[in-house]
Amino acid sequence: MNELLDVIKVNVNNNFQLKLEFENGETRLFDMKPFLKKKPFITLQKEAIFECATVRHGTVVWPGNIDIAPETLYDYSQPLQS
Repeated sequence: MNELLDVIKVNVNNNFQLKLEFENGETRLFDMKPFLKKKPFITLQKEAIFECATVRHGTVVWPGNIDIAPETLYDYSQPLQS
């Protein structure tokens, strides 16, 4: 991906997945499981914390100053049919 796209909406799905809407209108599914054993995402293994995902400043954030780059969310997600 060449252009940086902001996340404008996030929904938390089962099994540590995020349904994301990007500013270009794309809806994509991001699987967070491969990231949960790496810092700083280890605390997100607790579903109660993971479910607190919100959008701030164009990306997904969680309590404890945890965020993930929007380009990572885009590059490692799969497009969904509208």
